[in-house]
Amino acid sequence: MQKAIVIGSNGYLGRHLADYLQQQNFATALYDLQKKSLLPEQPYARLDITQAADFDQLDATADYLFFMAGRTGTNVGFDQHQDFVRANETGLLNLLQWMRKSGCRARIIYPSTRLIYKGVKDYALKESDAKETKTIYAVNKLAAENLLWMYHNAFEINYTIFRICVPYGNVFGGGFSYGTIGFFITQAQQQGAITLFGDGSIRRTFSHVSDIAAAMVATISQPKTKNKIYNIGGENLSLLQAAQLVADKFGVKVKFVDWPELALRLESGDTVFDDSKLRKATGYTYRHTLAGWLSSWE
Repeated sequence: MQKAIVIGSNGYLGRHLADYLQQQNFATALYDLQKKSLLPEQPYARLDITQAADFDQLDATADYLFFMAGRTGTNVGFDQHQDFVRANETGLLNLLQWMRKSGCRARIIYPSTRLIYKGVKDYALKESDAKETKTIYAVNKLAAENLLWMYHNAFEINYTIFRICVPYGNVFGGGFSYGTIGFFITQAQQQGAITLFGDGSIRRTFSHVSDIAAAMVATISQPKTKNKIYNIGGENLSLLQAAQLVADKFGVKVKFVDWPELALRLESGDTVFDDSKLRKATGYTYRHTLAGWLSSWE
């Protein structure tokens, strides 16, 4: 049985990955800063990624190490830049240094973001396309990708990076979504309308969280995917199309408002993913659509 460690197991991606790994018969060990696991049926311990000594509790014989911990946000990063650097860069460095010291040969699985790309209208972004970082979080993620390559080059520590555009969905009770779609649903429920900046024509790739977990595991099962970067695909929709699907579900309207100045400066434009590299490596077929998920969600 293969061993997997999930750091950040109480986070949105972390808990879905942990659940999927268990379904796939991985021996999973879960770690998070929170005091109580959201998956109490699985082994769990507290770990603060900003404290180097906390990594000493990890099993150095693990096969995979999913590093799902860190801070997210847009303009909040400007006010909390030290926390973002500690969580998103120093935290990863602490893990990499522990692997050097312990001799752990696990492959690190790392989630990156659409926000490192320079958006291009009417174009599907490949992994090698131009980068542009407009937020502290985006700088952190691009730095982390470079740190993983650096430690592989110097110390032969292996990794696989997955860039994720807009995740949505939830297979656990008590929550319904995440990020953009969660924001739309909250607006529909609490305000009776969904507001969009501009005309809503900006496009994104929307990926159901179950597809994200399954695509990750399908990819890392292939030895040839070591030390490579993959876009995770899904559906390519405009924000207006996505908002309208949510609005129709709840019987509300979509309203348009002017862009706030800072939000407009930080907006990346269209970020639609070309995921042909992942599909070629794995043959993975996405199982979920936003419309299908909304129709089945109560």
